[in-house]
Amino acid sequence: MTEARLMVLDPGHFHAALVQKEMYPWLAKRVSVYAPLGPDVVDYLNRIALFNARKENPTSWDVDLHTGPDFLERMLRERPGNVVILTGRNRPKIDRIRASVEAGLHVLADKPWIINSSEMTTLERILNEAEEKRLVAYDIMTERYEITSILQRELVNDAGVFGQLVPGTDAEPGIRAKSIHHLMKLVAGTPLRRPAWFFDVDETGEGLADVGTHVVDLVNWTAFPERKLDYRTDVRVLSGRHWPTIISKADFQRVTGEPDFPQFLASRVKDGKLDYYCNNSVHYTVRGTHVKLDILWNWEAPAGSGDTYDAAFRGTKARIEIRQGKQQQYIPELYVVPDPLSSKAEVFSALRRKVDLLQKLYPGVALKEDAGEAHLAIPDRYRVGHEAHFAQVTNRFFDYLKAPQTMPAWEKLNMLVKYFITTKGVELSH
Repeated sequence: MTEARLMVLDPGHFHAALVQKEMYPWLAKRVSVYAPLGPDVVDYLNRIALFNARKENPTSWDVDLHTGPDFLERMLRERPGNVVILTGRNRPKIDRIRASVEAGLHVLADKPWIINSSEMTTLERILNEAEEKRLVAYDIMTERYEITSILQRELVNDAGVFGQLVPGTDAEPGIRAKSIHHLMKLVAGTPLRRPAWFFDVDETGEGLADVGTHVVDLVNWTAFPERKLDYRTDVRVLSGRHWPTIISKADFQRVTGEPDFPQFLASRVKDGKLDYYCNNSVHYTVRGTHVKLDILWNWEAPAGSGDTYDAAFRGTKARIEIRQGKQQQYIPELYVVPDPLSSKAEVFSALRRKVDLLQKLYPGVALKEDAGEAHLAIPDRYRVGHEAHFAQVTNRFFDYLKAPQTMPAWEKLNMLVKYFITTKGVELSH
């Protein structure tokens, strides 16, 4: 394939527009959009118009808009493109992915592909069919392109610095991570308007099933790089828990623009406030290593902050930690903590050697040693931000379009592991 032609299906999430925040030399500038007429597609069109009109590095997308209730059937019938972008409503997403793959189309789909464990068989069948047809079916895992996660992976897989992964226990797991997202935020400088259906967990999934896919993906990508994991034999999901974020009517109006809670949310409204069950914790093991994750949705970030991610991997020589709290000015930073402290001299010596090697890939990365830990200072030029990661994922997707056989086998297997953990964790929380 030398050129891709994009079809955007029901862009019910701003991630669809973020894929088009930049132009790509391999992607035709004419994009066909198939969607029901409503606020979701209007929001998408507004964002594309802003990208086209910006002063610095404007885009030049031409949009062919096709609206109507039969948008999926019409797209499959007319097929003006060969790549489908899928974002938005999560419950019907797997059926739309299946229809696209059966029609011989490549798929770049936002997370999550499934929100219920009963759909695992369907997911596996779709991935197998895509592989047989030499189609690329890829989910948008942007967080692999965050520089602190990249460097954390490098250090966790350096035996001199990290040692071996500690399996841990229920009380002290080998891996811990916490992700905090916020319902009210700015995206590309514009206040985010969320559709009312976003707050229906039957439609979007709970936090672990949705944004938690990124965290589960990072755990496997970091601790078990390029290894073929089998969700049937390598993973045990032990427990899960969920609890709501309470949303007032005024805040619901602010973020959705709706005058009141819609009828489909009535069963979750108590005393005039919505119980939005978007928070989860999960405990599971991967090849015997205990993992505990917390996935949270708060209302709005404190001033000067945003979505945050903290993660700690325990090795026999050191812990490798991403911290993104107030002390870090809400910027993700990477730390190495010798554990036990008696290994400090050995760990710091190996860390200096590792940082010297990393200079070839990331010039300017520096090491700051403190009494009991070391901090990797990361130049700002590598902190490109969440929105820029969409272009990086999209370019990787095109690499696979050019040569589908280069898609690593572990990608498909680990996708199944990821969705098994997220959906089973939610199931156990009930």
